Amino acid sequence: MLNSRPEPRYLAIGRILRPHGIDGELRMEILTDYPERVARLRFVYVGNADYMDADVRPDVGIRPDVRIRRYHLRSARLHKDALLIKLEGCEDRNTAETFRGAVVAVSVDDAIPLDEGEYYHFQMVGTRVETETGEVLGEVVDVLSTPNVNDVYVVHGPRGELLLPAIKDVILDLDLDARRMVVHLIPGLVDID
Repeated sequence: MLNSRPEPRYLAIGRILRPHGIDGELRMEILTDYPERVARLRFVYVGNADYMDADVRPDVGIRPDVRIRRYHLRSARLHKDALLIKLEGCEDRNTAETFRGAVVAVSVDDAIPLDEGEYYHFQMVGTRVETETGEVLGEVVDVLSTPNVNDVYVVHGPRGELLLPAIKDVILDLDLDARRMVVHLIPGLVDID
């Protein structure tokens, strides 16, 4: 059965780490592959600061229970390994402190259009996975991403949890419109019965 979770309205692009300076500027951990485009945004959406979900990752939709508020983005600039952002209404360090831990997002409608063959992680969740011989392995419940390494699809199904690397030798076909992935199980991916 395919996952029936609705498509998220917002995608995480960062998390507020701490205030920067005394004028309300915020130091933001970068959770997007496109940090250079943040400065071109007019608005960002900030999730409540008590949303301390360690699972906030790039391209992952924000849970519907998170309170989101729209802010005019006055400025954004790269600084070392982070972005420094300035939100309208955040004019001093005390106000900036209230944003610590908050998730920063963009509307899905404002997300960067992806090239053919690219996808946002939330789009993979619920995709049915089967082998080239037609054995149903289950559905994608998560996508793990690590720097400089391929993504890994977490699949739950009759064999339990499977971790499938997003490589050509394993992923033979992916049709997001049909919500179907066909895979080849190379030695070492699953226990042989």
